[in-house]
Amino acid sequence: MKHFALSLALAASLSAPGAVSAQSGGTVELTDAQMVPLVRRSYQYVAMFNVNNTFALDPDNPMTTGGYNRTFASTELADHTLQAIARPNNDTLYTIALIDVTEEPVVLKMPAFDSTYVSLMVTAYDHYVNIPMSTTKGDFSEPATMLFYSERTPGYDGALVEGVDMIVETTGDFVSAVFRVMPHAAEPERLERNLAAMRRVDVEPLSEFLGRGDQEPHVRSWGSPRGISRNLDLREDSARFPPHGSDFEVFEDRFIEVMQFVVNHTTFDPEDALDAGLLAVLEPLGIAPGNTYDPDTAPEIDGDALRAVAQRVAAEELAKFGDQAFLDENLTGLFQPKGQITLEAQTFQSVAGPVGQPADQALYPAILTEDGAPMNALHDYEIVMTAEELPPVNAFWSATLYENETGFFIPNDRFKYSVGENAGFKLDEDGGIRIVIAAEQPAGVPEENWLPINRQDMDLDIIMRLYAPDLEKYKSWTPPKANKL
Repeated sequence: MKHFALSLALAASLSAPGAVSAQSGGTVELTDAQMVPLVRRSYQYVAMFNVNNTFALDPDNPMTTGGYNRTFASTELADHTLQAIARPNNDTLYTIALIDVTEEPVVLKMPAFDSTYVSLMVTAYDHYVNIPMSTTKGDFSEPATMLFYSERTPGYDGALVEGVDMIVETTGDFVSAVFRVMPHAAEPERLERNLAAMRRVDVEPLSEFLGRGDQEPHVRSWGSPRGISRNLDLREDSARFPPHGSDFEVFEDRFIEVMQFVVNHTTFDPEDALDAGLLAVLEPLGIAPGNTYDPDTAPEIDGDALRAVAQRVAAEELAKFGDQAFLDENLTGLFQPKGQITLEAQTFQSVAGPVGQPADQALYPAILTEDGAPMNALHDYEIVMTAEELPPVNAFWSATLYENETGFFIPNDRFKYSVGENAGFKLDEDGGIRIVIAAEQPAGVPEENWLPINRQDMDLDIIMRLYAPDLEKYKSWTPPKANKL
């Protein structure tokens, strides 16, 4: 069933007590108590606006698709040059499709894969995570096609289309469709088959898929006259959107412009509490579905103050990595579809590292220290697991090291950021493992199990990834602790 955007009247009735309504070209004075919920409710949209547009439109991103309705196959594990998203993955390969359904439905064409683990994750600007296909569900053994559309896609109402296996109504007009592929790097022939499959993933507008490609351009630019090819250069393609950047830049410099764009391209459900709460805190700023952003008449807000609040909220969320009670309560509730996640979990995941997967596909336990103190690059650490203490998974696991504040990999000459089956690891003769985080490789530690750091005052995070976890065994499993050496 389609959902219709909340009206201004409904949003106004939900606005915070004492809020000052926007006047044309005037200033809206927001107190700290009003800015905190504004930031917390909008952070998921700011984060994913930046993530999706960075992967689609940023020429400096090594994994960019070079525009919407294009794909990119990343056939090598990510390294420290990837700074488009906090806490990126270094243990699977990616094929990325950035999809725009503002002109017509788009068909995603997928080959079969020869891998123990493949998943397809779909996420719009609202950062609700859907996994329509995965090897855990028996998918990817045969080629498949999937059609994407939104409530605003013209000329299509969700009807069946010959040759399309699955139809997905997205909650946004601009979505990322991300394939995670276990490459099987130790099996050269199998690896090559999977790399070839990754490169065959493709997107087509519905008109071309139905054989009308000769009469219609491959993809047209959103909002452009008919007949304008989507083969625009990246500068022209980017001009359709407000500038993306860091989350804090958006909160400070162009929050109203970005959020007005976002709500105009998002489907809201009047029965959903998070949707209603978001539109309520945006209404005093004149932001509502269907409104138009005009820089000459848009209200002004204190961008410096809003950025400061966003930085404070982000620091509070990152501190939760050290809160074992919070992690125990929320870890299995992250990266869920709409209506199945709390605001607290949504804010945490949007700050800590967007676009993860739900618990049935992957779990992301943090490794804390024995004494509870933050891990810091002034010291070396070890993580020891016996064979019986290894993570309970049906596919594979990894442990990845990050710099805490930015969430990026730590640059090193070995391009080594994680320990696991795909990035490399070596079990001991008893089937256990000892992982060492150190500035120099310790004697007796296999190179595969050494995560290098630069000796400096820098807080660190280690995040485990458990793919296709055994959720029943996970209930009694405890993540390892890091011991300071």
